[in-house]
Amino acid sequence: MSPKVRMSRLSGLVVIGAMSAGLLAGCGGEKAPAATGEGKFPISISLMQVGDVPAKENGIEQKIEEYTGTDVNVQWIPQSAFDDKVNVMVASGEMPTIMRVNYVPTTFNAAKTGLFWELGPYLKDYKNLSAQSEAYFENIKIEGKIYGIPNFRDIGRTAIVYRKDWFDKLNLEIPKTLDDWYNVMHSMRKDDPDGNGKEDTYGALLFKRYNEGVSSPFTRIAVSIGGVNKWGVDDSGKLTPEFMTPQYVDTMKLFKKLFSEGLINSDFPALDPSDADKKMDSGLIGMKLNGVAQNGKSSQQRLTPNAPDGEIDVAPFEGPDGIRIAGEPGNYGMLVIPKAAVPDEEQLKKVLTFLDQLMDEELSTLQLRGLKDVHYTETADGKTELKDFDAYQREVKPYRDNLLSIEGYNVAELVDVPIGMKGTKMARENEQYAIPNPALTLSSAIYTERGQELDQMIWDAQTKYIMGKLDDAGWEQEVANWKKSGGDQLISEFEASYKELNGK
Repeated sequence: MSPKVRMSRLSGLVVIGAMSAGLLAGCGGEKAPAATGEGKFPISISLMQVGDVPAKENGIEQKIEEYTGTDVNVQWIPQSAFDDKVNVMVASGEMPTIMRVNYVPTTFNAAKTGLFWELGPYLKDYKNLSAQSEAYFENIKIEGKIYGIPNFRDIGRTAIVYRKDWFDKLNLEIPKTLDDWYNVMHSMRKDDPDGNGKEDTYGALLFKRYNEGVSSPFTRIAVSIGGVNKWGVDDSGKLTPEFMTPQYVDTMKLFKKLFSEGLINSDFPALDPSDADKKMDSGLIGMKLNGVAQNGKSSQQRLTPNAPDGEIDVAPFEGPDGIRIAGEPGNYGMLVIPKAAVPDEEQLKKVLTFLDQLMDEELSTLQLRGLKDVHYTETADGKTELKDFDAYQREVKPYRDNLLSIEGYNVAELVDVPIGMKGTKMARENEQYAIPNPALTLSSAIYTERGQELDQMIWDAQTKYIMGKLDDAGWEQEVANWKKSGGDQLISEFEASYKELNGK
């Protein structure tokens, strides 16, 4: 596999369920028979809350139940509590049948110690799962093995979601250098882009966990000016973490300057990402730096009631050498099957059948379009068109974002507003500009054991640096401490793993 498809480590979601004997017969995505006297196949699912919580027994869940012969019960977990909930379940051993997890050390350790089924040998028997690009599965491997089904995402979807009307009013262009970034942030803070005579706007907001996962604004900006995506590797196989590269350090220095001048929000260490989004929706923010190309339409929909003249657009991150984006891993977490809840192969195949059925045409359309004549309609030429976008956002998007579907697979083409079509096209075409993370699937004993601790050391030091609590010398000392505390060992183990997987 080309390193192009090995992208950055990410935050993910979880699907959890408790299954008993049921009627999900067959493999390869065959539709399950209707439930008989034995009862429906019970599936409890725990998902990350996206927007409002859908109503109980809604039409989406009912359709899934009808098609698969299951009894679905969804528990929605707020984003702020999600990771802790997953860790508790893994630690306690009280795991569900299907579990959606982060691609993080907790997951690696659980997989390597035999808590999850290895799914790679079974995928060929399921028509929809086996039809997907090998790249998706390569990017979730743990020591060369596949333990989950990826929650599919476009690799090249990284983008800036921005207020085009503000850029036009202030005669600004999408930034390509760090000086450009400073000027845009300064102008949007000081030059009253909303025209209310108050200094109440920002170019962009930082938020807690701003430096984690694939949505990290610092990584995205650093990559655009020539930096690495989480890790860099040279021709000899030597690996370097991004925070030890000049592009990333220069990006940190930019935000330190922005903070000292009041050009970014002082509450960022405590600000939830969802609250940051709400401030943009309210008309106070010029750019969303952790967005994706497909966010443009929904951002416009939420902005219009608060700023009727506001115009949202999307653009790729670009630097002096052109478009250069931090490639995503092609997933937003993965679905694993714990052996504690699924004790034998017979049950495992039933679970895989359910997952495969989610990608059949009927359920792919359900997740990506919703209910016919409720959320979407069919056009005369066989395409689809959303009918009620607000209802779609509330009732369909939470399932689309959490289950298994791929735009363009087993679903008719969507006729959309221009910004919606632009975002979809951009996410597809920009894979060619995606910079991979060469360490995505590498193994490290110390990272499995102490990865969260090592990451937290650097994340905390970055926040202190931005807030002026550390100077340059203090930052260098924190990096030295990280190296002594296990960072050097991590680098060595990643390099050994890279050599094993790549032959150098």
